[in-house]
Amino acid sequence: MSLLQDELADVETILAERAASPVATIPDLTSYLIAAGGKRLRPVLTLASARAVGGRGGDAVAKLAAAVEFIHTATLLHDDVVDDSDLRRGKAAAKNVWGAAASILVGDFLFARSFTLMVETQDLRILDILSRASCVIAEGEVRQLAALGRPDLPVPEYMAIVEAKTAALFEAAARAGALTGCNDEKISDSMGEYGRRLGRAFQLVDDLLDYGGLTSVIGKAVGDDFREGKLTLPVLYAREAADARDRKFWDRVMGAREQNESDLAHAIHLIRSSGAAERTLEAARMEAAAARSALGRAARGEFHDELAGLADYCVNRAF
Repeated sequence: MSLLQDELADVETILAERAASPVATIPDLTSYLIAAGGKRLRPVLTLASARAVGGRGGDAVAKLAAAVEFIHTATLLHDDVVDDSDLRRGKAAAKNVWGAAASILVGDFLFARSFTLMVETQDLRILDILSRASCVIAEGEVRQLAALGRPDLPVPEYMAIVEAKTAALFEAAARAGALTGCNDEKISDSMGEYGRRLGRAFQLVDDLLDYGGLTSVIGKAVGDDFREGKLTLPVLYAREAADARDRKFWDRVMGAREQNESDLAHAIHLIRSSGAAERTLEAARMEAAAARSALGRAARGEFHDELAGLADYCVNRAF
């Protein structure tokens, strides 16, 4: 996002400075993941939300954006251990390089760093928003873990998981960012709704990409969700539309977790042929439209346009 180039550079500086530690593993592991890039969507969302409601940027919002990215990075480190993922942002997962224990502990360090940065903003509202979001994210991950092996998972339960594990941080980033730019709770509420809907759209498309996206696009191995037995909307829709034989397939590969080499290809076939892919994409489009609607109630100017374009980007990644 060219409009935020200088502010994002400030965030990168803060990330590097606050990842420093005399314990060499901490900066080494942190820089390994952060330097791999990533889309920096959450810091962008934080910074742009502040500017879209009339804020001028500055040290507080830069620290807030860095705190949001540290929370996100910490969850990635923990997730890769829980999910036993081998690839992250196109590179070997950190737990495959330093081990699971180091990944978990460095993730804890980054969570602590994020709270230090929040305190430095000297705004208790921001500390409240992000601390609550951190709790919700953890609850979402536990909820997803409990859903493994349940091929009949209700769609509302899946959406509750999405709401917690992904949308909560998007919402918090936009809501807290807006509060640094204005002192209007209604505006920050609308920006929070924009972030929440954006996060939902992002996760729906991410889940769809796992059944046909390119590794270079999503930064992880295609089929990870399938191999881990994660019930996502494309699978739930495909199973809903399945006949008895195909339902047995889904129950075997996602319920009993009995998978062979050809099963992923067959799962992708069923998701496409059943219309589940199109239904998932349409659900993401509806979330993105709701995000743009909420944005229109709060933001204005060129940063409004950038954030509206971000909603489009989240959906267009599916192609």
